[in-house]
Amino acid sequence: MKVVVTGAAGFIGSNIVKGLNERGIKDIIAVDDLTQGDKFRNLVDLHIADYVDRGSFYSLFSKGHFGKVEAVFHEGACSDTMEQDGKYMLNNNYTLSCELFTACQLQKTRLLYASSAATYGGSKTFKEAPEYENPLNVYGYSKLLFDQHMRYVLGNKLENAKTQVVGFRYFNVYGPREQHKGRMASVAYHQFNQFKSEGRVKLFGEYGGYAPGEQMRDFVFVDDVTAVNLWFFDHPDKSGIYNLGSGRAQPFNDVASAVVNALRELTPDNHVRAAKALSLAEMVAQGLIEYIPFPDALRGKYQCHTEADLTELRNAGCEHRFHSVQKGVASYIKALATPIE
Repeated sequence: MKVVVTGAAGFIGSNIVKGLNERGIKDIIAVDDLTQGDKFRNLVDLHIADYVDRGSFYSLFSKGHFGKVEAVFHEGACSDTMEQDGKYMLNNNYTLSCELFTACQLQKTRLLYASSAATYGGSKTFKEAPEYENPLNVYGYSKLLFDQHMRYVLGNKLENAKTQVVGFRYFNVYGPREQHKGRMASVAYHQFNQFKSEGRVKLFGEYGGYAPGEQMRDFVFVDDVTAVNLWFFDHPDKSGIYNLGSGRAQPFNDVASAVVNALRELTPDNHVRAAKALSLAEMVAQGLIEYIPFPDALRGKYQCHTEADLTELRNAGCEHRFHSVQKGVASYIKALATPIE
């Protein structure tokens, strides 16, 4: 069985390759752009059949160059929410995706692609319906535009596709293999590095009616994202656009507490090693968590609460149970703190 993973050297793409490998699937064509060379590290311990530069892949695929391909996991995109070049963003996230979709339908290849919770933007309801879609940046718009194209071409019913088409609206994903993402890496990753260098974690103070550190996000562990992708891979009769979050909003305080407690447990110094997990109040009292004034630049542009509505996912039959922040972050911190051989 041959599959393609675009963005294969990226965060979610490399985790999907890992998940496929764990099933014994190695006939994988990895597609990416390694201009940022250090991304190669995400592929070193994985098994692939071929690597193709993204600059040539789409044209070759549309011509049937790779023969019969069972499915494409399309994770390749510009995911920088701060990118202001709309032409660049739409070419990467919309135009190439449309070309890929057309080629997949002609070749009867299944398409499982990355959408984003950024399609909801300023909405207070996170349900897969047009009335709740209100992106706040061109990244979110590029993802919404492709979702809309899918709805238009398929008459608002992705199940009308000749072969499976599934879009996943990822919420705040964290986990291993994101180290190359820089400022776009997860909160947990940045807090890990901050605590290692400064001995404390900084969080935003009171804002938007929320107490310090109590602004909330739907944080989802990358292992769960991979598992849901592979569930749909196992169910080729299921098509649609689905939220992919934990379904549970948790405050930034929970992430920080999980990071601090995990690192204290792993610290070899006896005077720091934790006899027990500290409470949030104890962390604040000891200066391990510090609150800073909310930045003026973010006022009016910041989502204080996101939470995936999983109704459609459950209706499709996917009953995957997601990690809590406490369990997922603890697992992630252990992985970050373990030296790579």
